[in-house]
Amino acid sequence: MTTLTRQDLNFGQVIADILCEFLEVAIHLILYVREVYPSGIFQKRKKYNVPVQMSCHPELNQYIQDTLHCVKPLIEKNDAEKVVVVIMDKEHHPVERFVFEISQPPLLSISSETLLSHVEQLLRAFILKISVCDAILNNNPPGCSFTVLVHTRDAATRNMEKVQVIKDFPWIVADEQEVHMQEPRLIPLKTMTSDIVKMQLYVEERAQKT
Repeated sequence: MTTLTRQDLNFGQVIADILCEFLEVAIHLILYVREVYPSGIFQKRKKYNVPVQMSCHPELNQYIQDTLHCVKPLIEKNDAEKVVVVIMDKEHHPVERFVFEISQPPLLSISSETLLSHVEQLLRAFILKISVCDAILNNNPPGCSFTVLVHTRDAATRNMEKVQVIKDFPWIVADEQEVHMQEPRLIPLKTMTSDIVKMQLYVEERAQKT
């Protein structure tokens, strides 16, 4: 077992690759399970050795990929505190917020097995929880849409306006109504603690959705 700093082996980049791949699968699955889009645009695939649903809609897929491409440098530098999938009603008021809280230790005790197989098992458990979360959530109203928010640490926020990873895909400050919800019900879904990353997933659900 070796103790490494985050700079060794460009470890932040490895973690960012793993987490962004996971977040892509998770976002697709949330949109499917919470019926934000018709089930007909999704196809069954396999990830982390479990079945998942992935969109076949090119524009939707591109938006998710572009978003995560912009999130990736923040995760790489450990500047992203939360990645939030916000489901909104027709008036653009949030009805649900799927919150992924992410933190990475400054020192890492790792082996190649820890990095791959152990983390894959932990992420599989998150996917399984998302797959069945509709059993503990109330139905959403028709005509919902979604957006992805990133909560950054203070130092990162000051630099974000200067960094535009993708042309014509800039960061903008989130609308206040997308960020806050009146007295939400908090539903913990899954927590993972490993040598390389800690992550917690919970849902904030609006009490009255209709």
